[in-house]
Amino acid sequence: MYLITGGAGFIGSNLADALVRRGERVRILDNFSTGSMEYLRASRDRIEIVEADIRDYDAVRRAMDGVVYVSHQAALRSVERSVDDPLSTDDVNVHGTLHVLMAAREAKTVRRVVYASSSSVYGESEAMPKTEDLTPKPVSPYAVSKLAAELYCGVFSKLYGVETVSLRYFNVFGPRQSPKSRYAAVVPLFMHAALRNEPLEVHGDGQQSRDFTYIDNVVSANILSCTTPGVGGRVFNVACGERHSLLEIADVVGRFVGRELPRRHTEPRRGDVRHTLASIELAQRLLDYRPSVGFEEGLRLTFAALKKE
Repeated sequence: MYLITGGAGFIGSNLADALVRRGERVRILDNFSTGSMEYLRASRDRIEIVEADIRDYDAVRRAMDGVVYVSHQAALRSVERSVDDPLSTDDVNVHGTLHVLMAAREAKTVRRVVYASSSSVYGESEAMPKTEDLTPKPVSPYAVSKLAAELYCGVFSKLYGVETVSLRYFNVFGPRQSPKSRYAAVVPLFMHAALRNEPLEVHGDGQQSRDFTYIDNVVSANILSCTTPGVGGRVFNVACGERHSLLEIADVVGRFVGRELPRRHTEPRRGDVRHTLASIELAQRLLDYRPSVGFEEGLRLTFAALKKE
């Protein structure tokens, strides 16, 4: 039995579908604050849904009953959101994770907890590419919360015997990523604007770059992290090992719609870093992680799904 916290969200629902296709038993826990029942349509009759918040410890304990693997995706995401509201970010991302870890320890059946961390923990570190042994230098409340929860995972592995693996996601994108929040990620925002014939809102000069990672690669990393022996207590980057600028995304989306897209430059987002690039050597070596979908192919698949919606 797999438990996916945040299982009705962008990453969690894609992971749930993949596990169901593999014939696994899946339970999700979600408060549906940002997730959607629509995302679960393909697998709804083959998964168990617990509607609850990870800040409700009793609910997390009940959801953990009989679980073998935990994929902890639930979080308050967005760097900018955390700048606006650091208190709730800490409450969900740190205390909520602690609830998951404590409940896993109490359940006795759990073999491993896989935690969704973030590349934001590297912060101001100027080293390129980012390797897992770099000293984190977070520059936002979100990054601090992700690092704190990651450290809790390490402590629970060493002190309580709850095996954990932390995955530092680098700018995940793909179908089901909502463009409708003011904290939305750049890929769905650009695509949504292009389909509505609106200017692309580019924060800063658009030359900032990211290691953009298609959702299928992240799903694969999560499944491998649950079942690969000998990696308990480890931290891994989940990325493609290449970086692309915001303006490159605009150019690719422009090709999809057959025209050059107008752009409106605004102030840089608070708490953002200038560039990210991951080393994925450790994940390749220990997890046999191999990104299966590259940057432009991922954008094409994402655009097709958003256009269909």
